[in-house]
Amino acid sequence: MFWITFTAIFGSAITVGLIGSTFAMNFDPPYTAAKFIPTMGMLFGNTMVGVSLGMDSVLTAVDTRRESVEAMLHYGASRWEAVWPIAVDAARTGMVPSITSMSIMGLISIPGMMSGQILGGANVMNAARYQQVFVFMIAASVALGVVFSVVAVLFIVVDGQPQLHSERIINKAMRSTGGKGGGQRLPATTRSCSSIVHLKEWKGTCISR
Repeated sequence: MFWITFTAIFGSAITVGLIGSTFAMNFDPPYTAAKFIPTMGMLFGNTMVGVSLGMDSVLTAVDTRRESVEAMLHYGASRWEAVWPIAVDAARTGMVPSITSMSIMGLISIPGMMSGQILGGANVMNAARYQQVFVFMIAASVALGVVFSVVAVLFIVVDGQPQLHSERIINKAMRSTGGKGGGQRLPATTRSCSSIVHLKEWKGTCISR
């Protein structure tokens, strides 16, 4: 999960930051340190929050809706059809902070960057324009990162068989019941009977590893 999180945050923020700095804010070159570093700082921070919320939502949903997903896979649903409701809910959860911020910005709250520019003597219209660009860049970076991370996690948990591998989301620390002093290890690849049933094929015996 580390590489999924890192790729989602870093890749989406860098992509949106370069495109926005080049075409929206007309930085020349777009990677000018004095302007690019603060831009990337805001993108990284907001994208990290969105990706964290999205991945937490999808992992929780896979655990709580395990029986539903397994039943859909058993009755012939494809991998994407089985996880589609979970993906939609997780993406919505991950984008709630940025969407809420966009809905109240300028009406209820004045962003800190815009306030700082105005107090520093900058033109009000220029400050508002830059703030609008930053808001859309943040929303685009969060959306890209959340969608990538959610889809990647779901495609790892549900393979191409398709089978649900709920053991892949269990933290290694949770498999030990004895704490630091050791304890009984739970099987890392325990599967339920319905999770190993192949698509459109019934097997009456429960196979576990």
